[in-house]
Amino acid sequence: MRISRLYVAMPLRLHEKVELDEDSAHYMRAVLRMKKGQAISLFNGEGGEFLGQTTEVSRKRIVIELHSYLDRSVESDLRVIMGLGVSRGERMDFAIQKSVELGVTQLTPLMTERCVVQLKAEKSQNKVRHWQKIAQHAAEQSGRTIRPDVDNAEHLESWLKQQAGLKIFLDPFATQTLKQLQPEDNRVTLLAGPEGGFSIQERGLAKQAGFIPVKLGPRVLRTETAALAALTAVQVLWGDLGVVDAK
Repeated sequence: MRISRLYVAMPLRLHEKVELDEDSAHYMRAVLRMKKGQAISLFNGEGGEFLGQTTEVSRKRIVIELHSYLDRSVESDLRVIMGLGVSRGERMDFAIQKSVELGVTQLTPLMTERCVVQLKAEKSQNKVRHWQKIAQHAAEQSGRTIRPDVDNAEHLESWLKQQAGLKIFLDPFATQTLKQLQPEDNRVTLLAGPEGGFSIQERGLAKQAGFIPVKLGPRVLRTETAALAALTAVQVLWGDLGVVDAK
């Protein structure tokens, strides 16, 4: 039987009991529908995971006793940083969820000229918290023991200046392909545009910052499709989605 997994932002120690915070406890009661005596796996992003059992499940609190530690990791050796133009509702949620499943290390929502969604200060914070929860649940579901970072939304120009290593931006007008490139120090930075694509000025800024325009294929892809196709491609080429050597 599949054991439910839960990310918790707290220290975890073998043979100790942990009491979940209000959000995690609510998720266990309302979504996972956990009962007393059930097995669960906890991880806190420091690597590995702890197997435990619920010793108390009530409206007031949930307590889990940790009885074993599993030193495991499903993380790719390739560190993938992604800047993703903010798109509408479910498209952005989907892109973040699947990016985590595909092994993204860090993701920054980007405000660009053609973003359909414009985030103001208060709305931006609420959105980021929502996206962080999506990343957390995707990490739980996919077996990751690290919760990828979803940063605060940034303006494209500011984000471009902070990046290093092999820097790629997805451009349907490009002629270069991923196969012609090679990552530096097992790190790749991907830049994917919003629903309306990048403006001419933004494409120029990306090139000035050292980003290489890359075309994924002959068809124009939607923003969420392009980001996930690129992430899959770099993991196949340089990460851990490569097929086992058939030789």
